[in-house]
Amino acid sequence: MAARKKTRSDGKRRDEESGQGREQAMDVSPAAVIRLFRERKRPLSDNEVVDGLQAGRMRRQQVRDILDDLVEEGRLIRIDRAYGLTESMKLLVGRLEITRSGVGYVIPDDKRRKDLFISHRDMGDAWHGDRVAAAVTRERTGKNHEGRVARILERGHCAFPCRVIKRMGTDLFLCRPTDPRQPMSFMADYRPEPGGRQPSLEDIITVTAGEKLEYRIYSGSATALLGPQRDAAVQEKLVKINHEVPSTFPRRALAEAADLPEEPGEADFAGRADLRDVPFVTIDGAKARDFDDAVHVEKIPRGYRLRVAIADVSHYVPEGSALDKEALERGNSYYFPQSVEPMFPERLSNGLCSLNPHVPRLAMVADMKFSDKGIIREATFYTAVIQSAARLTYAQVNKGLLLGDEEARTSMAPVMPMLEKAEKLARLLRGLRQERGTLDFDLPEPEIHFNLDGEPVDIRPRVRHFGHQIVEEFMIAANEAVARFLTEQGTPLLYRIHPDPDPAKLEALFKLLGTTSLATSLPAEPGPGDLNLMLRAAAETDLDFLVSRLALRTMMQASYSPRHEGHFGLASVCYCHFTSPIRRYADLVVHRAIKKALAGEGAGWISPVKLQKAAEHLSRRERVAMEAEREILKRITVLFLEDKVGQEFTGVIGSLADFGFWVELKEVMAEGMVRLSTITDDYYGFFPERQELLGERTGRAFRLGQTITVELMDVGIDRLEVNLRLVEGGEMGEPGGRKGGKARSAGSSKSGRSGRSGRSGGSGGSGDQAKSTKSKRSKKPAVAPGAGAAPGAAQAGAKAAESGESAESGDAPKRSSSSRRRGRRRKR
Repeated sequence: MAARKKTRSDGKRRDEESGQGREQAMDVSPAAVIRLFRERKRPLSDNEVVDGLQAGRMRRQQVRDILDDLVEEGRLIRIDRAYGLTESMKLLVGRLEITRSGVGYVIPDDKRRKDLFISHRDMGDAWHGDRVAAAVTRERTGKNHEGRVARILERGHCAFPCRVIKRMGTDLFLCRPTDPRQPMSFMADYRPEPGGRQPSLEDIITVTAGEKLEYRIYSGSATALLGPQRDAAVQEKLVKINHEVPSTFPRRALAEAADLPEEPGEADFAGRADLRDVPFVTIDGAKARDFDDAVHVEKIPRGYRLRVAIADVSHYVPEGSALDKEALERGNSYYFPQSVEPMFPERLSNGLCSLNPHVPRLAMVADMKFSDKGIIREATFYTAVIQSAARLTYAQVNKGLLLGDEEARTSMAPVMPMLEKAEKLARLLRGLRQERGTLDFDLPEPEIHFNLDGEPVDIRPRVRHFGHQIVEEFMIAANEAVARFLTEQGTPLLYRIHPDPDPAKLEALFKLLGTTSLATSLPAEPGPGDLNLMLRAAAETDLDFLVSRLALRTMMQASYSPRHEGHFGLASVCYCHFTSPIRRYADLVVHRAIKKALAGEGAGWISPVKLQKAAEHLSRRERVAMEAEREILKRITVLFLEDKVGQEFTGVIGSLADFGFWVELKEVMAEGMVRLSTITDDYYGFFPERQELLGERTGRAFRLGQTITVELMDVGIDRLEVNLRLVEGGEMGEPGGRKGGKARSAGSSKSGRSGRSGRSGGSGGSGDQAKSTKSKRSKKPAVAPGAGAAPGAAQAGAKAAESGESAESGDAPKRSSSSRRRGRRRKR
């Protein structure tokens, strides 16, 4: 009996153990896979992983999907037919970014790791944009570690716009990518359509990469002939390809757009506030075609009432629809000098969701009340139907409202009383923002002018006036009010965040300012909050240029996040994007959050993981848009300057490096570089702590903000170079490097000693480094903001494009380069 009882007990135990085994077998998850690799301590094939997890045949595909996801995340690396644990292989996985000088950096997937420097000798067959695994070969204190590419995990691009270099046969062409960061060449075959022409030298063709033939030479198949390299429209096409900017919509998305009505109907008005009698107005650039915001201001007892109506895109674009998926993939609209790639098809962006005048439109309304001093007292949010009373332009508002032009005032007579109230409220709001410490970088924005043939004929500063600022202030107020409302409701949303400045760059900036006349204005322990104080102190002084440029370069990049972290540039504790759902997907997410909050369903309307992924993706797509805008501006600038070689210009030194300095030209909004190898009167040492290049023998100094005269030597569209020669300028000093304080003509001296001739590199390269001085001053200083910044086309932020800095916040209140949007697109 006892024996039988023992047997039953043993059987029960075995059943329990078997049950535990089945339970363990059910644990097929990424964590279980990683745990298995750590236990086995060696690479494993997919079959070994399936067996190790006891997943069985039924779950084999699930295991393979998990392995693919872990490879995508960089936690595993594919090794022939097996997988290896990245952490065990001592490899860093990330995206390779190559500069135009030929060196590169691996940007790690793990954001806690620093970028890894890769010499051109250690890149192997990797291309710019590839996802790679790199081994650390040298650790350096205070600098980026060095490494080499160990494995290419995924090609970043497979199609490239290429410039035809030489015809090699009937249908075979030697060509090179138009992106100067791509180091390879292609032997590409091209067979035109019947009646089509063969490519000529300097034409641009798109090439799909093939197999490797020799070192940095690959086979390829040319798929399209874009046209002549010096055609501005062709330049726009190749920039779109370089940055993978989508130019066509999927059929399903177009079909969904086609099924939408031409106008909203009465059924759409149900449950909405009817504001069609309220005289809303839109104020945009003259060339704008999509109007996503309208405003109305009225005077109320003890204050003002501001209503901001935003196109209700979410009404027509359900979450998960083809239109929604494509909009999320694009992230935002992409604006070019002669074209736009919208986030939604034009049927929505220019039609049904555009607040065109005198037609009913669905809107989300932020209804805000302010005190007589401009302090917000309350805000409500609701859906509505509106009918814009007027489509106004910035020029109209400036002439009629601000300059008092009678003809303009007459044309706007029905809404002039409202506009006068709007101006008063906007000035109050701006004054309060300035008091709380918002940063305002007064930097000009370039505007390209074309002739009828599409050729650039001028690049001049975009006209800015308070007419732009009226709408800007109202949009900022609405964005803040929405962010506060959703935060108080406990509703998840995408915040627009902007971190405090980089501490090291900030310290270097204030150290530099301590050597200037602003030293007496510096607080005892300066911090981020003192930047605005410095900007105001430098205004209307000779230091204005220096302070504004260096302060901008201390800025971190603004981005989207589900975390409430505040916005430094706007000095806003709670901020989001609400006002442009036609062209920014983040705003569409916020609109959906508002509707869920109003319905009492806001708390769990979206999962934290999904919101975080959306934030990361949209931040990436925004950076793509910014980089594409910068590149096309550089390219058009080079085309514009090609016939001006030999002409002299005056300019301001906008950035310095140890191989030369960049000059922002005054006659045209363009920028070029003076290399030290072209200045033959001395050897020059770079002192980043003073932002100064100093001659050893003559004491001649070049500093940020100096006005000089230069000659345009040459331009190169293939490497995006604008090379200048110094004609006159620089502060002359005494022999031995002592400052003399007297400025005189300082052109190149034929009898003087030359600096290093160097290798001709890209504008952001390091081929022309000057000889370091041997004096005590040459002790290695902390790197100051902007040291090694890359060139831009007379705009802030572009200088950081290749140095790895994020100089442009993207949300500076106007005159930052981020607001370059066809004269009406406002990016806050």
